[in-house]
Amino acid sequence: MAEMHIQAKLVNLLKQDKIQLWNPPYTTEYNQAGQQPLQQLAVNYAAIVCFSVSEVASALESIRSQAVKRGMGNKTYRETFVATLELLLPKDGKKDVKKKNYLETKLDVLAQDIMARIAEQYGLKYIKLILNGKTLTPEKRLDEQDVKNNSKIMVLRVSEPERKKQMVEEEEKKKTQDQSLQRTHKGFQILSERDGTDDPATTPFLEIADQKGNPLKIPHREKKALILAMGFHEKGRALMKRKQYDAALCHLLQADDQFGTCGSLLLSTVDNYAVLQLDIVWCYRALEALSCLDDGKQRLQRAEDCFLKCYGEQQQRLMQIKGNTGREEVLFLRLYLLQSLLAYLDGNEHQATQKLMRVEDLYGRLCLDPGKMTGLMGLGFSEQEARLGLRACHGNVDEAALHITHRRQEREEMKQQERERRRRRMEGLATLRELGYSKRDAARALHQADGDMDRAYGILLESTQAESAAVTNHNTELPIDQSKVEQLLYLGFEPEAAEAALRLTGGDVQGATQLLLDNQGVLPPELLSPSPPSSLSEEPSTSSESAGSGSQGEDPMDVDLVNEVLEDIPRHEEDYLDLTLEEESEVIAQMKSYLHRNCTPSS
Repeated sequence: MAEMHIQAKLVNLLKQDKIQLWNPPYTTEYNQAGQQPLQQLAVNYAAIVCFSVSEVASALESIRSQAVKRGMGNKTYRETFVATLELLLPKDGKKDVKKKNYLETKLDVLAQDIMARIAEQYGLKYIKLILNGKTLTPEKRLDEQDVKNNSKIMVLRVSEPERKKQMVEEEEKKKTQDQSLQRTHKGFQILSERDGTDDPATTPFLEIADQKGNPLKIPHREKKALILAMGFHEKGRALMKRKQYDAALCHLLQADDQFGTCGSLLLSTVDNYAVLQLDIVWCYRALEALSCLDDGKQRLQRAEDCFLKCYGEQQQRLMQIKGNTGREEVLFLRLYLLQSLLAYLDGNEHQATQKLMRVEDLYGRLCLDPGKMTGLMGLGFSEQEARLGLRACHGNVDEAALHITHRRQEREEMKQQERERRRRRMEGLATLRELGYSKRDAARALHQADGDMDRAYGILLESTQAESAAVTNHNTELPIDQSKVEQLLYLGFEPEAAEAALRLTGGDVQGATQLLLDNQGVLPPELLSPSPPSSLSEEPSTSSESAGSGSQGEDPMDVDLVNEVLEDIPRHEEDYLDLTLEEESEVIAQMKSYLHRNCTPSS
C-alpha cells in the first residue's frame, strides 16, 4: 500500500513539473531507464514526499516502466487491435507482489477464453473476472462488456483443488459454488412471491421494514426486486463474517445489480443500499484489490449520498425514527476509514489524515468498556444486545438496560400485531374458501384489501361479475363501435387487442384503455378465454394455488432452497450495525503507521 501512496504523490509532482518519464533523458531510445537523470530526480523529490531516495528511485522506475509499457501497448492496439489488459491477481496468486501483470488479447474474443488463458498461465483453476464492479459473463465477448485497451481486470478465485486426491471433491464443490448464486436467487425469488396469507409456521415469508422495524408498503414489482437485492446482500454479509471475501464479493455485486432495478425514491427510505456499497469496498480492501480506486471512490460517494438522504443532514430523520444515532455511527466509522485509505492510496496525505482523525474520534466513542458489557450480559442480555444498547446510549449502563428492555417490548408488540394480522387473514381466507372461492383468488383479494375480509369479498364479487359479463359478451359477439376502436388505435394499441378489450368491458373505452394499460397492451389468454366463475363446490388446494407457499403442493426442492437462504438472514434487525471493530482497529493502526512515519529521507 505504501508503494501505491508514493507513486500517487510522485505522479502529481511529475504532472506539476511537466516531466514525462517515457521520454529522454529518463528513457533511452531502446526504452531503457536513463539511470543518472532518474537518480537526480529521486534526490530532488525525496525531501518533498518524505521517503528515502532509494524508495523514490524505485517508485519512479516503476512509473516510468508502466508508462513505457502503456505507450507500447497503445501503439500495438492502434496497429493490430491487440489490447493490453492489467490483471489484478489474488494476493496468493502473485509470484512477485510488486510486479504488475498484463495480458494481451483482442477484444472480440469470449471472456471464457481469457479465463482459460489466465487459469493456465497463473495456475488459477476456478476464477471470475470483475471489471469496474461488474462480473464479466464468460459466454459474452470482451468488447460487448465494455472491456477496453488498458482496462484493469480483477481476478477472483472461486475454488481450487489443493491435492490430486481432492480433485473429485473439489469438482463437486466447484459445481456447488457455481450454483450458489442461482440457488440464492431462486430461494429469494420464491420468498418474494409470498404475501403472508399462508400460515407462517409452515410458509415463511419476508417483509421489508424501515429503521424502526415497521413494515413498508411497496409495489409488488419493486418489492420482488428489493427482496432479491437484500437477499444477495445478506448472503454476502454471511460470507464476509466467515472471511470468504471472494465468494462474498460475487454475491454483493449481484445485490448491487438487483438494487439497480429499484426506484431511487425507495432506496432513500432504507439504508441497505449505502451499507452494500461499504461492504463491497470493504471486500476490495480485504482482497487487496484497492487498485480498483475509481470504482471504490464512486461507491463510497454513493454510500455517503444515500446516508444523507436516508438519515438527514444532521441525522435528524434517524433521530426522529429511532430516538438516537449511536448505533449507526459504526457505519460512518467504516465509511471515513475507507475514504482515508483511498485518499492515502491516491497520494492525498492531508485528506487521509483528516478522515483518520474523524475515524479515531468515533472509534474512541464506540469502543466499549468490557466491564459494562459483562454487567449487561449478567442481567440476561445477549452480547449483541449489550453492544448495540451501550452504543445507542453512549456507554450509560442504566440507560442501555432500559433501552434494550424497551426494544424487546417493541419487538414483541410488533410480533403480536403481526400474529393478529395473520390470524385475521387466515380466518378471512377460510371464510372465503367456504363461500366457494379458490385459495389463490381469496388470498389475492385479501392481500389487495390489506386483510379486510369484507373488502376482499367485495373485490371477489366485482371480479365474478366482470368475468360473467366477459363470458356473455364473448359468447354473443356483440358488434364493436369502430369509432371506439379508432380511439384505442390512436392511443397506440393493436386492433385485435383493442377490439378484445372493448368486448371485455362492454364497450367502455375508459375501462378498455385501463385494461390494456394494466396488461402492457397484450391481453393474457385467461382474459381472452375466461373460465367460468368459481362454483360453491369444495376444491382441493393445487400446486398452482399454493405457489410460493410451504403447503403440501410445493416442490420439496423449493422448500430446501427457501430454508437454505433463510439460514443467512440474521434474527436481529440491527445485525448489520453490530460490528466488533476488531478489523477496523487493525486498519486504523495500519493507516497510522503509514501516515506517521518520520519525514527523514535518506539515500
